[in-house]
Amino acid sequence: MTIQRYQDTFIQQNFAERIGGANYGKDTNIYKFEKIKRAKAAAKQAQPHVELIDMGVGEPDEMADAGIVAKLAEEAAKPENRGYADNGIAELKRAAADYLRQVFGVHDIDPDTEVLHSIGTKPALAMLPSCFINPGDVTIMTVPGYPVMGTHTKYLGGEVYNIPLTKEQQFLPDLERIPKDICRRAKLLYLNYPNNPTGAAATVEFFEKAIAWAKQHEVIIVHDAPYAALTFDGAKPFSFLSVPGARDVGVELHSLSKSYNMTGWRIGFIAGNPLIVKAFGDVKDNNDSGQFIAIQKAAAYGLSHPEITEAIANKYSRRHDMLVSALNEAGFRAEKPKGSFFLYVEAPNAIKNGPKFATGEDFSQYLIREKLISTVPWDDAGKFIRFSVTFEADGEADERRVIAELKRRLTDVEYIF
Repeated sequence: MTIQRYQDTFIQQNFAERIGGANYGKDTNIYKFEKIKRAKAAAKQAQPHVELIDMGVGEPDEMADAGIVAKLAEEAAKPENRGYADNGIAELKRAAADYLRQVFGVHDIDPDTEVLHSIGTKPALAMLPSCFINPGDVTIMTVPGYPVMGTHTKYLGGEVYNIPLTKEQQFLPDLERIPKDICRRAKLLYLNYPNNPTGAAATVEFFEKAIAWAKQHEVIIVHDAPYAALTFDGAKPFSFLSVPGARDVGVELHSLSKSYNMTGWRIGFIAGNPLIVKAFGDVKDNNDSGQFIAIQKAAAYGLSHPEITEAIANKYSRRHDMLVSALNEAGFRAEKPKGSFFLYVEAPNAIKNGPKFATGEDFSQYLIREKLISTVPWDDAGKFIRFSVTFEADGEADERRVIAELKRRLTDVEYIF
């Protein structure tokens, strides 16, 4: 049966307005990641013998640590772990509190009232608006960025106000420029540092200002911190919760997807203000029955071994060094980020005696089609493309080979900025 046949039935008329109502499924726009997927397929078909260098991947390129995998296998074999986990096990909550203390210097977190597990951070971001947003309320989001909390705000009849992250502001939001009317109606402020896609890191001073702003306007801060432990060059992992006053106004979300190569395991946690954590738990209890207990116990093992993340961060740091050097030698203006596995680079305006690029997407499509290099474009606040150092490579020698090949493909033209 085709979709077209069912579009002619009552089903089409019954879709909720939040996902398009009677027009659901009829939108012919092709979204960014679908365009990338199609361009990659076309490029590989046109040049089947040329390796496609995929720098657009947004997830780790390696398996989880062997100790974590072994812990999962051990716990999965125990009959006492087979049942519902509901809002999580005490072992994981204690491990999360210890992790925040040991890695980030966040003291006095109460695992019983200030920590809950989540099935990854994406569901947590989806559920938090249900705790606070009524029709007409506002969630303040940063762009470019991860839109999930804003999407669910709109589902609930709320509004989203976007703050651009610009190079001139070190990719930090200028909270003082938010209109007074928005401040009055705002309930939630979404922050994410180290940032996806820019790789920017927040400072103590920025978080102090954000906390003061949140108290002044009575807005809750949700800090999404999946890359917080992936820092480089002597920079210590930094938590929003380590700043005085943070727990008065907000919560922080941590994920093991990026920091422990556990993307498909779907496990993370929320920590911070106990009233917010309690409300999240109540909403969560009506959305899921908890992650598999064996996965929670494997996560607790990982959190008690932060050296696993340190090794991962060292690999990403090494790859960033090579990628930044290669891009700059090719004529780009790349700067190594303070954290994350993303490198955010301004796209050129044109190639000398070649095509012009009005957007980052134009340049990204050019790189895929002509150079078989895949990146992700971002045009929300300037013309940029995002590289990721999670590209496929088997060891350091192969990393050098991939970067050398990328550099070779990029240096046969002159870029105009």
